[in-house]
Amino acid sequence: MTTAPQPTGRPEPLWTPGEDRVARAAVTRFHARAATDHGAPAPVPGDPAASYAALHRWSVEQPEHFWQALTEWCGVRFGHPYERVLADRTMPGATWFPGATLNYAEHALRHAEDPAHATEPALLHTDETLEVRTVTWAELRRAVGSLAAELRRLGVRPGDRVSGYLPNTPHAVVALLATAAVGAVWTSCAPDFGARSVLDRFQQVEPVVLITVDGYHYAGKRHDRTDVVAELRRGLPTLRAVVHVPLLGTPTPDGALAWDDVTSGSDEPLFEQVPFDHPLWVLYSSGTTGLPKAIVQSQGGILVEHLKQLTLHCDLGPGDRFFWYTSTGWMMWNFLVSGLLVGTTVVLYDGSPGHPDTAAQWRAAERTGTTLFGTSAAYVMACRKAGLHPGRDLDLSRVRCVATTGSPLPPDGFRWIHDEVSADMWIASVSGGTDVCSCFAGAVPTLPVYIGELQAPCLGTDLQAWDPHGKPLVDEVGELVVAAPLPSMPVRFWNDPDGTRYRESYFETYPGVWRHGDWITLTSRGTVVIHGRSDSTLNRQGVRMGSADIYEAVERLPEIRESLVIGVEEPDGGYWMPLFVHLAPGATLDDTLRDKIKRTLREQLSPRHVPDEVIEVPAVPHTLTGKRIEVPVKRLLQGVPLEKAVNPGSVDNIGLLAFYERLGRERAAARG
Repeated sequence: MTTAPQPTGRPEPLWTPGEDRVARAAVTRFHARAATDHGAPAPVPGDPAASYAALHRWSVEQPEHFWQALTEWCGVRFGHPYERVLADRTMPGATWFPGATLNYAEHALRHAEDPAHATEPALLHTDETLEVRTVTWAELRRAVGSLAAELRRLGVRPGDRVSGYLPNTPHAVVALLATAAVGAVWTSCAPDFGARSVLDRFQQVEPVVLITVDGYHYAGKRHDRTDVVAELRRGLPTLRAVVHVPLLGTPTPDGALAWDDVTSGSDEPLFEQVPFDHPLWVLYSSGTTGLPKAIVQSQGGILVEHLKQLTLHCDLGPGDRFFWYTSTGWMMWNFLVSGLLVGTTVVLYDGSPGHPDTAAQWRAAERTGTTLFGTSAAYVMACRKAGLHPGRDLDLSRVRCVATTGSPLPPDGFRWIHDEVSADMWIASVSGGTDVCSCFAGAVPTLPVYIGELQAPCLGTDLQAWDPHGKPLVDEVGELVVAAPLPSMPVRFWNDPDGTRYRESYFETYPGVWRHGDWITLTSRGTVVIHGRSDSTLNRQGVRMGSADIYEAVERLPEIRESLVIGVEEPDGGYWMPLFVHLAPGATLDDTLRDKIKRTLREQLSPRHVPDEVIEVPAVPHTLTGKRIEVPVKRLLQGVPLEKAVNPGSVDNIGLLAFYERLGRERAAARG
């Protein structure tokens, strides 16, 4: 297997942390404690890279010692002690911390117990107006206690489901934490999801309570959702109660409860002590080819995994302000809320990523004093194309890390952040998934940053690149696999009683080993390169290529706003690889631009990367969480009818897919 040519020699890092930063990092202090108390190898003086490599190797070879060290370092509160850390390593079905009880919400609110913290901001909320509203730790704890008490009065018990149709506002955080405090199971969708998309998700889990807004503001406009909410109420017969959040100021509908009435009490929060593997929330896959998978993750698994990520990898703690542009329909919102676990102020932004202009997110970071700024790779590239200079034009002096996810950050994105935000900026491109609500590889505050590369595999994550026969590869492209269990791997899928769908999703290719569906390279320097999805991988003459490499090269051209490349195996044994391009304003797809695109791919990648055709499209279709839709488009081009190729409720603009369906029919007819 090959992909785009890899650079030869040892590249120079774009950024290297200073000695003081390395010394102050939580992962440095954790490593010293783990070496003293838990048998980890001693740090290598003056060599952070060798130290991290040794710590990582120990964390995957001795998982029981690593996770015990982490829970002690982070002060995890067990209502009942665990019998051992990892009782069964079998995947799927690993058994973590049997016998233990705990509560996620208790950990998220424990910083409110300290009078010195109670009046500090737990949440900062802003929107397109950039007016910042503060929720203190004490206010958050009181609201959670009040809503949790109301849920109990409504008969909500451990294991019941509570659903949210809410934007990224404090209401959603309070609702999640109150649900977790009761031991119930949280699940949410963003209010830009239509009724069918929401019902495809919520009907699977049969919620007993729905907490919903009447509408939301986006791109300077009001979006009324009262009709959608009425349809949700009709379509969810298991509901016992509906809580109305009047973001647009509408009165509480008949039969619903008012948000202020259920959150203004003075009840102290009571935290149900639940087993480690008790469900915390249900997340959903994009659902592009059928009903979304309802992914169940546990209170304990998420707690320890997010403590690891936020403390050791993101280097967050009290005094930090944690921003990530996200919505409640994406796992990054759940990850963002977990910033509370480490005493960090969580910054909630509700609005368009580019309104009134492309610099909106950077202005929100300036206004809120953000220290870790998380966004999408696509946003970074849009800023680059727009010619923004946020480091020059805004006060971003508090930002010490820019993190990206959603897709691989292209090399030009690294350079732009370095040049236009700050030359002394820790750039953390991270990669993981909804499936684990975490990262497999990404941020390490003590390691250098290399252009186009993720810094390292995460601690406790046995990340490997495998060939089709299960042989590990280094400096070659392979399947992303995780060869040992992680605590936040799903405990199950909802309505999958014998685990068949769960096993088929991750464990069919390599039995007992998690196959994620990405192409990666693990370099001999310990870094990671993501090449795109392996289930939509391009394969010409037996040579596999990642779509991300093509997107990076093509979208560097000023004429191209976005692109989509598809490899189609045809019935006669042929292979057709079209490139669809969404042009920038004022650009024209003529022979000159076609030749420029092909020349760029030939020179920067290889002749195999040159498409058979370049075709203009009005826009590129995405899932509701912003990922390019590749596999369903491939099926449409192979002649599969639209209704069988894609779940329409999972697509941001279903009308865009009619073009690909028509093209597939035309090609099928031409073949006779």
